[in-house]
Amino acid sequence: MGCFFSKKSKRKGAEKEATPTAGEGTSVEEESKQYSWDKREKVDPKDYMLTRVKDATVGRLPGKLNGQQFVIQDCENCNIYVFDHSATITIDDCVNCRIMLGPVKGSVFFRNCKDIKCMVACQQFRARDCNKMDVFLCCATQPIIESSTGMKFGCYQYFYPELAYHFKDAGLSIFNNNWSNIHDFTPVSGETNWSLLPEDATVLDCVPLPDSESEFKSVRISTEPGRSIVPLTHAGRRKCSDESCLFVFFAGDYTTANARKLIDEATAKGFVLIQTKEVSMRPEDINRVFQNNADDLTELITKGPVVGLELNGEGVVEACHSITEDVFSGTKVFVSENKNSSTKDVDNFFNFADMQMGL
Repeated sequence: MGCFFSKKSKRKGAEKEATPTAGEGTSVEEESKQYSWDKREKVDPKDYMLTRVKDATVGRLPGKLNGQQFVIQDCENCNIYVFDHSATITIDDCVNCRIMLGPVKGSVFFRNCKDIKCMVACQQFRARDCNKMDVFLCCATQPIIESSTGMKFGCYQYFYPELAYHFKDAGLSIFNNNWSNIHDFTPVSGETNWSLLPEDATVLDCVPLPDSESEFKSVRISTEPGRSIVPLTHAGRRKCSDESCLFVFFAGDYTTANARKLIDEATAKGFVLIQTKEVSMRPEDINRVFQNNADDLTELITKGPVVGLELNGEGVVEACHSITEDVFSGTKVFVSENKNSSTKDVDNFFNFADMQMGL
């Protein structure tokens, strides 16, 4: 919005500002000035903290944090639900709690916590001096643990109606999830401080739905993998086949929807989604990643980030070509040409993506 200016009148005496007479009320000098910061809504720090709560169901509903920082500390035997996006979250000195966190733009930092089961989506995950934690995780960077034991990790699986918007507001891509790529700052020779949760582990075993008497009863939640905002990936687990296929979607109005459709089609045929990445590319990156197909793809990568998916299983390359013809016939995509070259395609794309993301 612009400002409106007008010239002062050149009439004699017009340069003198009129002053109110005694009968006209308060003088100009006595009027209180108002500045923009006076009009800001007052923030109560207590709205952004949960402290010393015991045996309760607590948290925040959508729209209560709106990207602010949040602190959870000294809680015991609680179910904690944060159905909103935030800047950073620290969780200190909590014991025997179940925690669900909406997307976090920065870091989620657990310190000195024990017997925690949680659902976390963030840019950076850190845990220090923690023991016995089960974490369903979506993390854009490499998760870090330090001086911690009994840490178990699984792939984030959750849905509530505002979650996709919260991911966007937090600047997180649902396709960049390094949940199984854990870095342990303090490894112990002969011991394992962390492991992956069993494949059949379910979200509800860790974080139950809010009870019907709580303030969160109206939030429509699903923990079904097929409805999860974040795709369920096999990641660091052992692959069931030596045959994988690289499938790449280029930037467009329906990139995310198309990627989801492919995942549904492929998993319905028994194939497994190993990993996904969303990454920007430059024209000079094309030859290194797509090699013989580079000339046809140069223009496409200039339109925005690409989404790559690795699918695995016997016959997956042929199946992906069939899906392309049946479902994506009018969409520009890259699919590994044959199973002899597909492994190299996968390595080229995901090695490039990891380098771009500093992994």
